[in-house]
Amino acid sequence: MSIIQKALDKRRADSGGQPPPAPPTPDEPPRAEAADAATDAAGNEPAPDTPARRSREVTIDFGHLRRQGIMVPGERRSTLAEEFRLMKRPVLNNAFAPNDAARVPRGRLVMVTSALPREGKTFTTVNLALSMALEVERTVLLVDADVARPGIPGTLGIDADRGLMDVLTEPDITIPDVLLRTNVPNLSILPAGRPHGQSTELLASTAMMRLVNDLLDRYQDRMILFDSPPLLATSEPGVLATHMGQVLMVVEAEHTPRSSVERAMEQLSGCDVVLTTLNKATPLPGMGYGGYYYSRDREAAAHAH
Repeated sequence: MSIIQKALDKRRADSGGQPPPAPPTPDEPPRAEAADAATDAAGNEPAPDTPARRSREVTIDFGHLRRQGIMVPGERRSTLAEEFRLMKRPVLNNAFAPNDAARVPRGRLVMVTSALPREGKTFTTVNLALSMALEVERTVLLVDADVARPGIPGTLGIDADRGLMDVLTEPDITIPDVLLRTNVPNLSILPAGRPHGQSTELLASTAMMRLVNDLLDRYQDRMILFDSPPLLATSEPGVLATHMGQVLMVVEAEHTPRSSVERAMEQLSGCDVVLTTLNKATPLPGMGYGGYYYSRDREAAAHAH
């Protein structure tokens, strides 16, 4: 018997026949959470003793969508779904054009607005987000930036409390605390949060710029849609537009005065790319909607809702 074997037998005898305890091993590292939950709004890793924050899950009621005439993901092809397929394509092309010269700077940031209330901007924003979420290689973040009259929760049939305004005003609240993950693959929601008397100033703040840049930089495949208030109803959208790469102006066909559209456009003088879409238009034979694409640098015809 070898000297090593004798030493092992003696050690077992001294321990009552039990095998020697295994040497201590380092603790296993915790499993990584989703990226939105593991970092704060500035993209910083949490402190070692800080528990990981995870966004809440909500279920969008497809029956509620159907009753409002909104497209339902996964259902058979419909006229509405096809119209939004046409509308999203120039927006996506602007954001992800393979040619750098054709790609719009910050084009993944899109604000949807209107000149006046009740022209269908939230209807348009939600349908556009749902349609973009069907893209194979894209994710969508839907931001409710109509902080005075949030429309996203009611339209989707979900509950929301804290959101964008809370992140901007409460240092301890970060994006993962308020972000809502949905049962629609590739679609997340950032609610408006609780109303604030200085919402315009908050949207114009450095904190808002940092937050928007973080949302833009964190995922390169992400489209970020902002449902904003009407341009002629409040001052927030004019400020919000300064952060955007594209603006989609919803105009109610045969209802919104031309003068209102022109006044609203004046507030977008700093935006290079503005898409204008007619809502509630009488369908033309062979087409769902007619619209035009407007850019202050160039003009090109395109189909839009």
